[in-house]
Amino acid sequence: MLSRVAENIYWLSRYVERTENTARIVTVNANLLMDLPKGIAPGWRPLIDITGANALFEEHYKDYGERQVLKFLIGDERNSGSILSALEAARENCRTIRDFVPREAWELLNELHIFGREQLAKGLTKGGRHAYLKHIVQSIQTITGMLSGTMMHDQGYDFLHLGRFLERADMTSRIIDVRSASLLPAEATELRPFETIQWVSVLKSLTGYQAYRRSEQVRVQRGPVLRFLLQHAAFPRSVGYCLDTVRVSLEKLPRNEASLRVHGRLKRNLEGVVPGRLSHQQLHAFLDELQVGVGDLHGEIAKTWFPPPLESQSQSQTQG
Repeated sequence: MLSRVAENIYWLSRYVERTENTARIVTVNANLLMDLPKGIAPGWRPLIDITGANALFEEHYKDYGERQVLKFLIGDERNSGSILSALEAARENCRTIRDFVPREAWELLNELHIFGREQLAKGLTKGGRHAYLKHIVQSIQTITGMLSGTMMHDQGYDFLHLGRFLERADMTSRIIDVRSASLLPAEATELRPFETIQWVSVLKSLTGYQAYRRSEQVRVQRGPVLRFLLQHAAFPRSVGYCLDTVRVSLEKLPRNEASLRVHGRLKRNLEGVVPGRLSHQQLHAFLDELQVGVGDLHGEIAKTWFPPPLESQSQSQTQG
């Protein structure tokens, strides 16, 4: 497989996953704000914190109000992580490798891209936002299912898996980091009655609430939720599951030694911690290290299998 094709498949998968993740966190945050009283509700800034795009946001917007944050995350093409930008990038990567992707998946992605643009104004309104984001999430799920069910499970599919699950691991760690730090400071006793609501929102951001209740069979609380989202081996959005899936794909590829070494360090660090025993500061430091490790693994994958930066047709694509 040409390195350019491998890179395009990888980034197609990352951008598709990023589109769904962004739509999910916007929806869940809107629901959380309705569940919590004023003065305790976190507002909209945490969503920008999750993406790590605060500097870019502050270049173009004066405050972290609902309208501004939604415009930035949904329709601002200056933000490479916005839904519209991610759909555009996914479509462009898919267009260049149409021989490797089932035609039906390309058509669905193209239709979703058109929908995202044509319905953007409605999607930015309070009345139309829910339906807009729901359609995007459901369409991405359909595309993902179609790729899994109809694409050749060869090396191209391995790069598809690498992109999807690295992006997912990164987003899961970001959601945990920002939500646990900004919503639940240990010294704020007035927040304790709302702790369950807040951790339920974290689970729902990852569509993990029902899976958590079935698996853990305890009430929603900090320690078990952290263990479930970071280390559970069977929940598809836990960091541990994502890393296990990445390893399976790496093992099938040639010249994988360096990437497997980076992966091994990352997985050992994840397995060697008891998340519920970490203070807020320790958890933040651990998650920062985890995100750096995910970035290092991406860098090793790119160095091993993708074209050098000057030759790459996707050199402007970065993890946003």
